Amino acid sequence: MSTPSSRLRNVLGHLLPLSNADAPPHHFSHLSPTFFLERAAAIEPNAEAVYHVTANGKVLRRSYMELADRARGLAYYLRKKGLKRVGLLAPNTPAFLESIYGIVAAGGVIVPANIRLKPEDISYIFDFAEVDAIIVDKEYENLLDLFRASHPQVEIIIDLDTDATSGALSGPFDDAVLEGLQHDRATGNKGWSDLQSQTVPNEDDMLAIPFTSGTTSKPKGVIYTHRGAYLAAVANVVESGLNLPSGRCKYLWTLPMFHAVGWTFPWAVCAVRGTHVCLRKVDYPLIWRLLKEEGVTHFNAAPTVNTLLCSAKEAEVLPRPVRVTVAASPPTAHLFEQMTNLNLFPVHVYGLTETYGPITRGYMLPEWEALPANEKFAKMARQGHGFLTSLPVRVIKPEQGEAGILIDVAKDGKEIGEIVFSGNICSKGYYKDPEATKKLFAGGVLHSGDLAVWHPDGSIQIQDRAKDIIISGGENISSVALESMLVEHPDVLEAGVVAVPDSHWGERPKAYLTVKEGREGALKGEEVIDWAKHQSSISKFMVPREVEIVRELPKTSTGKIKKNVLREWAKKGTPGDVVA
Repeated sequence: MSTPSSRLRNVLGHLLPLSNADAPPHHFSHLSPTFFLERAAAIEPNAEAVYHVTANGKVLRRSYMELADRARGLAYYLRKKGLKRVGLLAPNTPAFLESIYGIVAAGGVIVPANIRLKPEDISYIFDFAEVDAIIVDKEYENLLDLFRASHPQVEIIIDLDTDATSGALSGPFDDAVLEGLQHDRATGNKGWSDLQSQTVPNEDDMLAIPFTSGTTSKPKGVIYTHRGAYLAAVANVVESGLNLPSGRCKYLWTLPMFHAVGWTFPWAVCAVRGTHVCLRKVDYPLIWRLLKEEGVTHFNAAPTVNTLLCSAKEAEVLPRPVRVTVAASPPTAHLFEQMTNLNLFPVHVYGLTETYGPITRGYMLPEWEALPANEKFAKMARQGHGFLTSLPVRVIKPEQGEAGILIDVAKDGKEIGEIVFSGNICSKGYYKDPEATKKLFAGGVLHSGDLAVWHPDGSIQIQDRAKDIIISGGENISSVALESMLVEHPDVLEAGVVAVPDSHWGERPKAYLTVKEGREGALKGEEVIDWAKHQSSISKFMVPREVEIVRELPKTSTGKIKKNVLREWAKKGTPGDVVA
């Protein structure tokens, strides 16, 4: 039992600055994922780190030594200028990747912004995060006009994304990198040893502030720490199988780097000295070419991206398996079967911006191979178990937390509750928002807001967001489950389902569908309803009375269907892009 004096010393230890005697012990070092790049360049300096088709249409290849040198140059430039909080507004380019390492190595904080946001939202994010510099791709420079007008003191560094590193085609970002390298040489040529790569003052310090999507309110800044990012990246190495038994991985950047700092994959890929195959935009013919010709081994993508990839006319069975980490919204068993038939092996993960991206995985078990195909792929589509560096995921009875007592739902695959997380790869909280942080961690766990069942084998399976459950005549209808069934129709490509008011049942489901190429205008909503009633596995109480065929479903930057937009469509009547 501790004495009063020892308890007092413990309290003072939290209040007083560290002395030499309080330095970390010899067996301890503060973790930071920035070290992965320095380490990769030291081990395999000539290994290919980057493949990229630039904005001027040139193929760019860079080694790990070149990538590390450029990140180091940026770090010394930022240090020379005293820039600490740096915004990033760019697609998946080498400059974005270099900045992730250079900003942190300089002791700064990354503030990535979604290039698909309105100028007002981008201005809000950079103002709220108090950036003192912004690195922006030339194509998206106009999105900063509003911010520039009110923040003329903030330095804007423009990247032209060309194959040139000097001269007229290089641009301000390359000039900054060269100026930083010159500054390092002029001040003792200390290289990485004088940067925050191997060591950081405190692994619990802020590393990045990615922002939530903000579909119904202002985006929230999520605090990422050095330790959390390091452990999430290590988990992704294992859970996505990046460390290949022979050869090095080639990771294709279909996932936006601005989203949750690319789910920590900018660090995870460098940890195994893999190649970053960068993409300015999702281009399905180009993706298929890269899959076939560049030996891509891994990529991450939302179900909607995989759906469109599988339906592209360039799709064909690949000669070797490609591991595809699938997340952002619940996938269907039908999609997983389509992917597997093309040798795109799905690894299903689930998480939030607040958990550094993925934090659970659906693990494929050997005994599932003996199951019927539809049953096997349905199990693969579950959200699964907690990551290696996390604690086990839980499903608790809804609306708990305030009292601090959490009760788990039964592991029967039937009782619905809320998914909650705890452990190393939960974010620290929301930036400058203590009330939202308190609500997020009510009861000492991170609340997801997602509803799920807990199966007897310990795996979880999402049913819906709490606001997306449809209660019709006392029956709970999962929009996720109904969408999964509707896409089994041979002509349906994607489905989005929302609740609409009903005078008798309270509310009922309404479906918006897109159709496969070549079937536009041929499929009618009434045909789908008839199919759902008589040929599908959809329970009668779930069958939608209204089905509208649209050209495109509204989606977020990560491929999630914007249910709030669908609700507006349902409220205001037929949207402008209905085709049948």
